[in-house]
Parts: sequence; C-alpha cells; structure tokens
Amino acid sequence: MKKIEAYIKPFKLDDVKAALMEIDVRGMSVTEVRGFGRQKGHTELYRGSEYQVDFLPKSKLEIVAADRMVEQIVDVIQKIARTGKVGDGKIFILPVEDAIRIRTGESDEDAV
Repeated sequence: MKKIEAYIKPFKLDDVKAALMEIDVRGMSVTEVRGFGRQKGHTELYRGSEYQVDFLPKSKLEIVAADRMVEQIVDVIQKIARTGKVGDGKIFILPVEDAIRIRTGESDEDAV
C-alpha cells in the first residue's frame, strides 16, 4: 500500500474529488494548509500599501491506496489539478506498512 499526499490549488479540490470518486477511490482526508515552494509567495496591495504574502493557501489530500491503484490516482490528480501555471502543487508517494480499521480489526487493504 502507498500513501499519496497531494498539495493542490484549493479551487481545484472539488474537481479532483469528483474525478477520484469516478475511479472508485473510497476515501481521502483533506486539510487546508498554507505554504510555499519555488514561487515563494507574491506581493499584494491592501489599502494602498504593498505587502508580501509568503505562505499561499493549498489543499492537502491524503489517500491510502493499494499499490495497483497508485498510478491511476496520481494520473487523475495530475490531469485535473494542472493549470499549467506556477504553484499547481506537488504529489508525494510514501510506503504504508499496515492499516487497521479500528471498528472491525480488519487490516491491510481490507482496512482501506
């Protein structure tokens, strides 16, 4: 199993979620986060004064999936979240040793 962490632009979240549900992704966690990468923020104007916005809002998706689903999930996220502009986000894929459903005691892929 793998854990997929994807950082995407918040306005793309609903489209990505809908596309993932179409390929039978059963669950995910979403967190609103703030951060920066290569774009290093931007300058905004407020009441006539310029100020630097260092941390930009992102949506963080966390999905634990069977190895056989990982490539398909990553492809969907890339296709739907891509705008072609700086700041589209990143995807990280991490190994998962085990998963356990607390209610039933199921483990591994059965728990996901």
